[in-house]
This record gives sequence, C-alpha cells and structure tokens, in this order.
Amino acid sequence: MASVLQAATGTSTDSLFSTYQRVRARSEQLAAKLTPEDQVVQTMPDVSPTKWHLAHVTWFFEHFLLQPHLPGYREFDEAWHYLFNSYYYTVGQMHARPERGLLSRPTVEEILGFRAHVDKAMERLLPRAEIDPELGFLVTLGLNHEQQHQELLLTDIKHVLWTNPLGPAYDETLPAPPVATAPPLEFLERDPGEWAIGADGNGFFFDNETPRHSVRLPPHALANRLVTNAEFQAFIADGGYRDPALWLADGWAQVQTDGWDRPLYWSGDATHEFTLGGWRALQPDAPVCHVSFFEADAFARWAGARLPQEAEWEAAAAAVPVAGNLLESGWLHPATPGRPGPGPAQLFGDVWEWTGSPYTPYPGFRPLEGSLGEYNGKFMCNQLSVRGGSCLTSTDHIRASYRSFFYPQQRWQMLGFRLARDIDGS
Repeated sequence: MASVLQAATGTSTDSLFSTYQRVRARSEQLAAKLTPEDQVVQTMPDVSPTKWHLAHVTWFFEHFLLQPHLPGYREFDEAWHYLFNSYYYTVGQMHARPERGLLSRPTVEEILGFRAHVDKAMERLLPRAEIDPELGFLVTLGLNHEQQHQELLLTDIKHVLWTNPLGPAYDETLPAPPVATAPPLEFLERDPGEWAIGADGNGFFFDNETPRHSVRLPPHALANRLVTNAEFQAFIADGGYRDPALWLADGWAQVQTDGWDRPLYWSGDATHEFTLGGWRALQPDAPVCHVSFFEADAFARWAGARLPQEAEWEAAAAAVPVAGNLLESGWLHPATPGRPGPGPAQLFGDVWEWTGSPYTPYPGFRPLEGSLGEYNGKFMCNQLSVRGGSCLTSTDHIRASYRSFFYPQQRWQMLGFRLARDIDGS
C-alpha cells in the first residue's frame, strides 16, 4: 500500500480542495438534466438509479473519510448506510442491488441535502488531507471512485431512457460528433520484446494496476483504429449472428437465449441507434459500440483476426499521450477517428476496448488494506479486461495502465473493440 499512498496527490497543479469541488460539482451537473422521476428508475440489475449513484459516492466519503478521520462528525442518517453501501461486506450488509429502483425514498432532494452535508464537513477535513499522504490518498481514491460513477450514471440513464417507449433524450441539444470517413483498416506491426506494464508510480493509480512488471510480447500487429459500424453491419449481413462456428460456447448460448442479432441500441433495420441525444442515424464510420465480449470475439474470428491482449494494448498506449474523444469533448458518443498518425488511433476515449485477457491479478498483487481491499481484488474472476476509457470518461481519470473489467455478456456500457493479429504464422 505504501507505493499507492506515495502517489496519492497525483501530478495535477490543482489543489485537492479545488479538485474535490470540481469533481463533486460535475456529478450534480450531469444529473441536473434529468427530472426527479428519471432518477428513480432501475431497468435491470446492472443499472442503478441516478439518485443512488449520487448518494453512494457521498456515502463513500462519509464512511471512509469523515467518520473515522473528522472528530465530531455527525452522520447524516444512520439508516442510509444500509441503503448506499454497494459491495463492502466487511463494513456491513446492504440493500440488494437489483432492488435499488424500488426505493422511492429518500427523495432526490434529500440526497442532494446529504451531498451538501458531506461536502460541508469535507471542507474541514481537506486542509489536513493536503498535507497528510494517507488522507490525501483516501480523498483522491474517493474522487476517482466518483468519476467512475459519473460514467455509470450516464450509461445507466441511457438504458433507462432507451427502455422508455417514448425514447426520450438525456439532452436533446447534445451535439453529434462530426461526420467523417474512417481511414482504411490497417494492421501495424509491433516488434517483440520485453515491456513493462502496470502503474509506473507517477500520479494516482488503483491497486489492480500494480505491481509494475515485465512481460514478453511476441511479434504481433494492432489495428490502426477501432472497428466501425459499417464493418459490423457487414458481419451481420454475412450471417455472423447465425453461424455457431464463430462463437464461443457461452456466447452462442447467449445469442440463442437473448435473441441477439445486432448491437444493443441499434434499430431493427440497423439504420439508427439510440444515443444520449435520442434516436439518431447510425454513422457508418463511427466505432461500433455496446457490443459484448462474445460479439467482439465472434467478429474477430470472422475477420481472420483476434482481440488484443491487454499487455499488447498497454505497450502501445504507453507511448502516446492521453487524448481523444473523452467526456470533455461533449459529444457523449463515439466519433470517427481523424487523420491517422504513425501509430494506432483511438487508444483513449470513444469506447472501452475489449481485450482477450481475463481480468486477473498481476504477479505479486496485493490489494489495499482493510475494507478498501474489496474495491478491485475480489472481482478478479470470470471477467475480461477492457482498456482506454470511453467518450464518457474524464480525461484526468484515464491512463495507459488503467484496468477496467466487465462480464463477457455485458453490453450496456460503452464497449467496442479493435482487432489484432499474430504475425508469426501461428
């Protein structure tokens, strides 16, 4: 844990106080476009109501910072600990995740009051956190946790609004990404050799990015860009969803059980897609989005390729700055890449990229001590690593070593992929 604590304050020139204010304000800005009725709905177990997100991230600060570290702090409502704990069983039981949408109370207004109560108390703690590395780490962890939930807030409300037969938009004035032509798909060869992956000790990082270690990569090639809607349409037209030879066994079972025949949020005729701006024409050269690992893997097999390993992806991404279509772009939707450069494009932003790597611990991994050890480590089973962030990820939240993870059948998140190939003939 010491190496993580040493990285607590990050490299930003902003004070911890101003960063706290900015991140906390953004959550409420994102929710402000919604009605109170919007913020209560839960459409499936993976989706949480908007108001739950707003309360849970606030509970995190109350439970892990204010209660143990601010003498005289008054808990807002003791009963809310049960409602807004997510999965920290070492601190107590919690309300069942699939039933979060059944809670009409507390109201949105009461939850905003909870946020104000906690923020006021945090103002007293933050000066100490500026000079105390352990407190600084906990605050920074809480802010990164809130940024994760800002992305979840948007992906979850997208599913809620899509489920509504009226198809209401999150933001009717949301600008669409510019229409452009994607560069031709090319495979860029990468030399074999030893590469160091994992957090390099600079800035904030999660425990699942550690320890940094060396991997040996064989000769391989990465696609110069993400797979597009038009390319995925060709897969569909060629019977991709009807050919069991292309699918992993669990994926084929999912196709049969759920009747998949196109990405989530596509119209039945594959000409439109549901976005946070409402229903819009499908842009052929934009990255395909909202596909499961099973769909990405089947497409790769159909295309005579494979998905990248996460070490291959990180080795490429570590050489370029974090830039791309991220939350600050304001489109909240994947965009067609610009003019290609010498290396792979779209490594950051647009869509989280499925890799072919299981989400497992790095050699020598040690989770955080105490209850915060439940944050990442216990999920290292039956999930796949995704990389690069999406159009809903904050720029200052993502980095080359960042590891997120989803179950292979999930697709409500901003999930897409790029292709890779072996170049040794195997």
